[in-house]
Amino acid sequence: MRLPSGERYWTVLGTDLRPVVEADEFLRHVRFARDGAENTTHTYAGALVLFWRWCEVTGRPWTLAAGHLGMFILWLRHAGPADDVAHCTPGAEPVRGPRRINTVLAAVREFLKHQVTAGRLSPAALAQLYEICDGRELPIEARGEVTPRYYAKARHRVPETTRPVDRASDQEVLALLRACRSARDRFIVLLLARGGLRRSEAAGLRRQDLHLLPESTGLGCPVRGPHLHVIRRVNANGAWAKSKKAGVVPVDFLLVQAHDAYVLERDDVAAARGSDFVLVNLFKDPLGRPMRPGALNELLERLSVRAGLDRVVHPHLLRHAFGGSVMEAGATLDETQALLRHAAVSSTQVYLHPSPDRLRAAVERVAVGRDLDAGADR
Repeated sequence: MRLPSGERYWTVLGTDLRPVVEADEFLRHVRFARDGAENTTHTYAGALVLFWRWCEVTGRPWTLAAGHLGMFILWLRHAGPADDVAHCTPGAEPVRGPRRINTVLAAVREFLKHQVTAGRLSPAALAQLYEICDGRELPIEARGEVTPRYYAKARHRVPETTRPVDRASDQEVLALLRACRSARDRFIVLLLARGGLRRSEAAGLRRQDLHLLPESTGLGCPVRGPHLHVIRRVNANGAWAKSKKAGVVPVDFLLVQAHDAYVLERDDVAAARGSDFVLVNLFKDPLGRPMRPGALNELLERLSVRAGLDRVVHPHLLRHAFGGSVMEAGATLDETQALLRHAAVSSTQVYLHPSPDRLRAAVERVAVGRDLDAGADR
């Protein structure tokens, strides 16, 4: 849905192609009252479509569904998009994995909570969605100083396998850089891989956000050294910074040099000179217009093919490469959390999983300097 102001959000349509009132009101609340991202309403709307479909297929009013989410999980696992019928035959592969199911459940819980607040749903539904637990189940970092600490724990959640975060390797990043045919493309790859920016953060950068001088006090900025600012704005290209809080990202000389080369290339395109956006179209129409976040995915897909990689390296793999490299270089957990602008430390903890090479190096460090033969003689 696009409003006259240009702001957009996603909604749910019924069979009459009109917005479903309860879902639409909730999604507008997420987008505008809670200042959520357009992508958040996209994710929530997709989850609510599945929820509404399940209610219709099973003949359940959505107002009574909170007590039957276990059956909803079963339906999500096995109901295909073609017929919405759960085919629970032995050995059948799940239609949706644990991560997708948990994402849908989280959105449905938020929707039902909002309906309780709006008075459309009985408060008793909250007891069907959550159980009260104390802080002993939480990680030490999240427990706080007050014991016991109570919190609401979701009753319905599918176990997910904990895996090391997937990331682009150093070899893949170098291959992408070699495959670039313009200074702009090299700058984009470095911006994601050495700045750790999300694709929407990169696409939403304005020229005044880049402070690449050794000192920026003349610009009214007290931060020392080359850096850039990540600021949430409403952008014409749909870019949207995830965090409401503005962040500062230090950058290194490689990124500064790549930017200098890009500026020279950009100045050769007359239509781009007046744009306040950092990343603009230089090689296709409309020239000078800001790049869409999706255009970064398209660029990396082309570069991955051109570089002969075995897979497509999308923007978030480059962000993960940055996070992993920072941790391997000796950064603490709180430093990495700040650099990646994670709201919760649990999002950063995924980078603590050591690679097989690091585990091998740890074992070899133990053996170095030990005179095992001398110990055997004694």
